Amino acid sequence: MNSGDLILVTGASGYVATSVIKQLLEEGFKVRGTVRSLTNEEKTEPLRKLTNADKNLELVESDLLKEETWKDAVKGCKYVIHVASPFPLTIPSDPDELIKPAVDGTLNVLKACAEVGGVKRVVLTSSIVAVYDPSIPPPKEHEEDKAFTEEDWTNIEDPHLDVYAKSKVLAEKAAWDFVKELPEEKKFELVAINPGLVLGPLYSKVVPTSLDLVRRLLDRATPAVAKLCLPICDVRDVSQAHIKALTAPEAAGHRHIIVTDSVWMKDIAMVLHKEFKPLGYSIPTVVAPNFFVWMSSFMDKTYKLVLPRLSRDFKYDTKRMTEVLGITPTEYVKTIVDSGHSLIEMGAVKKPKKSKKAREPEKIDENEGKESNENGVNRESEAADKSATNTTEASALPTVS
Repeated sequence: MNSGDLILVTGASGYVATSVIKQLLEEGFKVRGTVRSLTNEEKTEPLRKLTNADKNLELVESDLLKEETWKDAVKGCKYVIHVASPFPLTIPSDPDELIKPAVDGTLNVLKACAEVGGVKRVVLTSSIVAVYDPSIPPPKEHEEDKAFTEEDWTNIEDPHLDVYAKSKVLAEKAAWDFVKELPEEKKFELVAINPGLVLGPLYSKVVPTSLDLVRRLLDRATPAVAKLCLPICDVRDVSQAHIKALTAPEAAGHRHIIVTDSVWMKDIAMVLHKEFKPLGYSIPTVVAPNFFVWMSSFMDKTYKLVLPRLSRDFKYDTKRMTEVLGITPTEYVKTIVDSGHSLIEMGAVKKPKKSKKAREPEKIDENEGKESNENGVNRESEAADKSATNTTEASALPTVS
């Protein structure tokens, strides 16, 4: 891959996609990004302000569900990073409101790649919930602390499976099946990236759903934290994984779990408490009894997403992340701290009456604050609009992953 190659990034204004574009532009690549509307300055302006955007970034309008909009978007691109996917704020009453656009949207992009030609490789943003989603019981072989790998798939036949997780499984499987059935003259390589809960610095004032977890803790929107363990990852690592996946020889035809560590909500709260208490923020660090969370679910539907995941912790094997993609994950404490400072600087969090000025969000440095994972085994995307067909990046729900 050279700097003259044009790279398409779908859902450009999303959290992960913006980070991907930021890194591509900083490395000198030419990027075409798709957005739902070029007139939505809240979404497009942060992209236009990125370094080198004036000369190397082109924005075009495309809609996941409008197949005819994708041929022009793909034309002339050698590589495609498909990040766009519907992401729910709440559980839809009709599962097809989420599943259909997730599957059809992915296929529309892939069909355009096959029909236009010239595309060498497509990197698909999937999710850790397509590997395993804690809304259902784990397979028996994983009950003894065995790590989940890229060979594992969430069981879509389980009646209790969360609809978001089901949409991610079906969309990813549809992509693999589509590429497998392509005639030789239309074939291109496919790579899947399966990130956990994506945290880290913000690049616009639109707060992604994944960062709402940190925002609520800083705002003390709840008096206690749930006994919940989340497989988190850093947005900078996730975007770097997408870029490395474009050319890594052994990445083609494979999935890649991107998880730094599985971190209990209590520990996330304690990191924030240590960093932000001196600035005047009061972070809840008390763990709520599971019964309290169950009672809260009758008043707030979002708690229903949490219930099946309470008191559960799982391992994920990340050898492909470290060995194939060469990603050394950012230490999770740095990820959480940078998330908090970024939210404050962007005005997404209420500042206490007596507070010191928060520092600027740290700039991307892929070597800073990172630690190696010797055994390759780790402990355990955005919804700015309420429409299920909104183009946002795919990642794990804060209460799902």
